[in-house]
Amino acid sequence: MFKSIITLLALAGLLGAVQASEKAPVCHTGADYEHHRLDSDQVDNLCQQFRDKVVLVVNTASRCGFTDQYDDLEKLYARYRERGLLVVGFPSNDFANQEPGDEKSIKAFCRLTYGVEFPMYGKTSVKAGKAHPFCRALGEASGETPRWNFHKYLLDRQGRLVGSWQSREEPLGKTITRAIEAAL
Repeated sequence: MFKSIITLLALAGLLGAVQASEKAPVCHTGADYEHHRLDSDQVDNLCQQFRDKVVLVVNTASRCGFTDQYDDLEKLYARYRERGLLVVGFPSNDFANQEPGDEKSIKAFCRLTYGVEFPMYGKTSVKAGKAHPFCRALGEASGETPRWNFHKYLLDRQGRLVGSWQSREEPLGKTITRAIEAAL
């Protein structure tokens, strides 16, 4: 019986993986999600920037209990960057006013405190109902929107969502690193 349960769970996992790979991409032909870089006038078409990359998208905040995750996010970026991983941060003040500063102070904090080199975009709303269109598309694709800072979404090289994790999931934990390695 135990063997049957394991077999069923394995099949369910395989079916889930097939269904996820058949979902419409978040970044698809015609997707026109634009956003400016943190403390910059440079505006990027996000899907063009993310083309052919595995992308870990994170809503961030400088005054949060999870802010130390910046360190692990930077380590992930350094570890997998050459293989095609792009970590991107979207600072958000949506949760308990934990990103109250202007973009210049956010950029300085990230660079000076955590040595952040991965791309950061301008302050962004991620909450359902007022989310930036790109963040809204991530929420719709995953069926979940961030409930707090440091929610993580993973896109494969075709722009399809392959993972979504709440704040407590550690960036360097097995769950996220295995998903990144599989996508790479």
